[in-house]
Formats: sequence, C-alpha cells, structure tokens
Amino acid sequence: MDLMTNLMPASSEIFLLCMTCVILVADVLICQKDRLLTYMLVQLTLLGCSVITVSTHANGVVYALHGMFVDDLMADVLKLLTYLAVAMMLVYSRQYLILRKLFTGEFMVLTLFATLGMMVMISANNFVSLYLGLELLSLSLYAMVALQRDCATATEAAMKYFILGALASGLLLYGMSMLYGATGSLDLGTISSAIQSGAANKALLVFGLVFVVAGLAFKLGVVPFHMWVPDVYHGAPTAMTMLIGSAPKLAAFAFVSRILVEGLQPLVQHWSGMLIILSIASMAIGNLSAIAQTNMKRMFAYSTIAHMGFLLLGLLSGGIEGYGASMFYVVIYALMSLGAFGMIMLLSREGFEADKLDDFKGLAQRSPWLAFMMLLLMFSMAGVPPTVGFYAKFSVLNAVVQAGHLWLAALAVMFSLIGAFYYLRIVKLMYFDTPDSKAPIVIGQDTALLISVNGLGVLFLGLLPGALMSICAVSVQQSLLLH
Repeated sequence: MDLMTNLMPASSEIFLLCMTCVILVADVLICQKDRLLTYMLVQLTLLGCSVITVSTHANGVVYALHGMFVDDLMADVLKLLTYLAVAMMLVYSRQYLILRKLFTGEFMVLTLFATLGMMVMISANNFVSLYLGLELLSLSLYAMVALQRDCATATEAAMKYFILGALASGLLLYGMSMLYGATGSLDLGTISSAIQSGAANKALLVFGLVFVVAGLAFKLGVVPFHMWVPDVYHGAPTAMTMLIGSAPKLAAFAFVSRILVEGLQPLVQHWSGMLIILSIASMAIGNLSAIAQTNMKRMFAYSTIAHMGFLLLGLLSGGIEGYGASMFYVVIYALMSLGAFGMIMLLSREGFEADKLDDFKGLAQRSPWLAFMMLLLMFSMAGVPPTVGFYAKFSVLNAVVQAGHLWLAALAVMFSLIGAFYYLRIVKLMYFDTPDSKAPIVIGQDTALLISVNGLGVLFLGLLPGALMSICAVSVQQSLLLH
C-alpha cells in the first residue's frame, strides 16, 4: 500500500514510459504505409496521460519517491498544457513530415521521451530529479534536430545544440554540486531551510548560485547564452523547431521557478539582480536582432529571446502577481508559438520551405482566412489589444511596477514597441504586397480546424483572459508559496 501511495502521484509518467516502450516495439511491426497507426497511438497516449493527471490530482501538495517528486496544482496545470501543446504539434506537423519522409517511428518515440522529460522537470523537487528530467528532454531534442540526416544545416544545428547544451548542463551541474556542498542536501525544501537558518557556507552558496543561474539562462535561451537559439530554430526541420519553441518553455518555467523560488528564495536579493541584467539584455538584443532577419524562423528565434526576457521580469518581481504573470505569459507564448510555426508548415510544400518573409507576400489574396489567423497571431505576439498577448505583457508589467521597478517597466515597454515593428511587417506583407506564387494552398481538414481554433483562441482569451489568469495565480499560490 505504501508503495502504491508513493507511486500514485507519478502514475502519468509511469504510464507514458510504458506506452513509449509499447509504441517503440509496435512500430517495428507496423509497415511504413500504416504509420498513421503509430501516430494515433501517440495521440491516445497523450490523452491517457491527461486523464490520469486529472484523476490523480489531490488538493494541496503531495510528495512522492522520498520527496524527489512533487504533485501540486501548478504541476498538473502545466502538464495538461504540455500534453495539449505536443498533441497540437503532432497535428500541425503530420503532413509536413510525410512529405519530407520524416514521419517515422523514431520521431514519435523521441517526441514521447521529450514529453516525459518535460513532465519530470515540472514535478521535480530535488536536484537529481530536476537534472534527470532536463537531460531526458535535451537528449531527445538533440536527436530530433538531427533526424534529417541528409540535410547539412540540420546536422550542423544539432551539433551546435549538443555541444552548447553539454556546456550548459556542466555549468548547471557544477552549480548544483556547490549548493550541495554548501547546504549538505539536494532537496529543494531542505536547501531553502539551510540557507534561511544561516547554516550554509555563504561564499560557496553565491558561487553555486551564479553557475546555476548561468545554466538556467542557457536553457531558457536568454542573452548572453542565446547563441544556439537562432541556429537551431533555423537549421532544424520546422516541426522540430515548433516543438522546441512551445512545450519545453512550459517545463522551463517550472524548472526555473522550482529552483529559484522554492530552493533559493532566501538568496532572492542575489539572483533577482542577475535576472534584471539577463532580462534587459534579452529584450534589447532579441528585438533589435529580429528586425534585421529575412528568415521567419530566425526572426521568431530572436523574438523568443525577447519573450524569455519578459518572462524573467515576472520572476524577478516576486509574489503571487509576479510568478502568476510569468506562468500566464509562458502559457500564452506557447500557444502563439504553435500557431506561428504551424502557419509556416501549412504554407510549406514538398521541396519548399515557406520560411522566408517574402513567402508570406499577398497571403490575403491567396487565402483570406489563413491571413486573418496569422494577423491575430502576429498582433498577439506584438501585444496589440484585444488579443491575449496584450494581457500577458500587461500582467507582467503590472507586477514589475508593483515590485517598485518602474524604470524596468518603462524599458520593457520601449523594447516591446521596437518588437512590434517586425510582427506588423508580416501583416503588411500579407495584406499590401502582391504574391510571388499563385500556387493554391492545400491543407488537411484537421490542420485547417486547428489553425482556426489556435488563431481564434488567441482572440477569445484576449477578450476573456480572467479565467486563465486566475488559474495561473491560484496554482502558483498553492504550489510555490505555501511550501
């Protein structure tokens, strides 16, 4: 009975691991033309994980596996959103992958292993389990970027990602080992108590904190650890870029907030100063570099860097408002990112990647509905009301002002105005330029429905953002601030 109680909070992870092994074996027996069966099994697995996550939800905070794993409201909400993001990525990318002969069992299995890594990151409560989840996700993503073996840019991107990722993992691990040396524990709660009681070695703590923040900054892709982001986004097949740019950001938010807010909260005066520098640099370099890009994927890569800078603003503001605004922001960013990369894949054809800005010229003449969906997504990314991106930015800025950093909020608004230029440039190209190609846009019904729901969802959440904002605030309050 004790064993079952210990394993119950992690039952969705156990189910996903078992199903991944089943799919790995079943895929060997399925012939190439029936690959759709593997795809359906993966989607059903994600649905099963959702059902288990909802059914095993307990009020309050539940620890399992000797305190290494935590099941709380924030973990359950972020996991459900992760399943949704991965399922959407699979629907968007199906046709794209079939045309490029990448719709394989390896892709499906690696996607599930990456999802498992994200789930472990979200629920980890110990440096060992945090690192295990991070590496499971990272190694799966390295392999997925390199899946297109005959493509030199994909191989180069995977190589850069792998080398820089290994360096960042080393920094993070070194920082964690220093914190262990200073406090004598790997458990986040025990580390926090040791720092608070003054029993920890101060010099070793600050050194460890610097290395940990550097490792976290790399995983988020913020300046000056952003070098890999444009190359990987550009070099990887668009389906993999979509995965890297959406669901892992949800897991990264949980990862960063667990370490900094739960484990290292007593050192807040040290790490909040570091986050301010990282945030300003990311918003400045991300937005200014994006203006110069002619490739859509590179432009979105630099915009991601700027968005992650915004995410850090909420974390350094502190309190329910700050952490809740950060969580709301990352959820909305994942939704917008899925739609934007989905649109690039919808316009791509066999032997043609629609990843140049000029490929969106005159889209309103070729397909008025798709152009309108892209307009909503771009308005949301730029933070134009009444789309939900405006409320995401506003909630973060509000938290920053309430924390007393008025100058920081003013800087963030200025960089957002610069960022609006390159998003609105796409709208100008779609509506005011003549198309280079008159080729009809052929998309499947499932993809057409999903892009419509995605685009209209951004508008609907903008008109009624209250429910999602309160879910984020309540889950942060119950999970990060009560234990």
